[in-house]
Amino acid sequence: MIPEKLKKGDEIRVISPAKSLAIVAPEQQDLAIERLNQAGFNVSFSTYAAESSHFISNPVDHRVADIHEAFSDPNVKAILTTLGGYDSNQLLSHLDFDLIQKNPKIFCGYSDITALSNTIYKRTGLVTYSGPHFSSFGMEKGFHYTFDHFMKVFTETEPQNIYPAFDWSDDRWYLNQQERQFHTNPGYEVLHEGVAEGTSIGGNLCTLNLLQGTPYMPSLDGTILFLEDDLLSDPFTFDRDLQSLIHQPGFEGVRGMIIGRFQKESNMDDDMLIQILKSKKELGHIPIIYNASFGHTTPIFTFPIGGQVRIEAHKQASAIELLEY
Repeated sequence: MIPEKLKKGDEIRVISPAKSLAIVAPEQQDLAIERLNQAGFNVSFSTYAAESSHFISNPVDHRVADIHEAFSDPNVKAILTTLGGYDSNQLLSHLDFDLIQKNPKIFCGYSDITALSNTIYKRTGLVTYSGPHFSSFGMEKGFHYTFDHFMKVFTETEPQNIYPAFDWSDDRWYLNQQERQFHTNPGYEVLHEGVAEGTSIGGNLCTLNLLQGTPYMPSLDGTILFLEDDLLSDPFTFDRDLQSLIHQPGFEGVRGMIIGRFQKESNMDDDMLIQILKSKKELGHIPIIYNASFGHTTPIFTFPIGGQVRIEAHKQASAIELLEY
């Protein structure tokens, strides 16, 4: 169930199912609104989007109410999360999946939002998206690639190739917008060559793994896995988190894997990643691309959770193609 694409004049609702909008600098909020307005969209905010809490996150019932309100409002055509956090999975057992299924629309975010986007796809069949948060639109520099892919995914229907970003950054841009460091991106790296097509699922690995053993975990059979992790995941943590996913029912049906670029503070380098991947016999027969432009470095591309994707992994040239999204 693919939601309708966006048109000029459509309303985008901002919700905070993890961290609150209150922690995003006002000038960054203003730039984000300006960017979305210039793209032809109207921005609105949920009732509790900017609620300030001294706890990890705001009350569960408030965050759930905002999700239900956004899906039930016929004027809202897309839902953007404010930013990530740690506990979106608190909301899962409180969601009205019938309401969501009857009101399909674009739902986009990444990081901790992985728990919501994969659950909604699993329980309703609605294709959701791993892509920028609302707060991401407050980035002054290095945002063109992210914005371009966001617009293509949410306004076009033809198959599209996802090309590597020209450069990348791992700085805390939200603390200092002017003195940023960008690095040339050498492009996709390939561990195992091959061609595969399947259903795209995944996002943040440690968050996806929170769904294991619950009714919210999507099937792995016939999938192309998109996996990334943040600076809190060192090589040892990533190794066991990946192994845990491999132990899930249906993993033998995974057709391919795409791994997003790691943050520097994770201390994961290419040699260590290759060592981890090669240690797992279950991965030996599937094509694997790594250092792709998604995850917690910037910029990032948007990809569907529940869409159809084709990958061609070759040492000389690789491609990621969105077929149905």
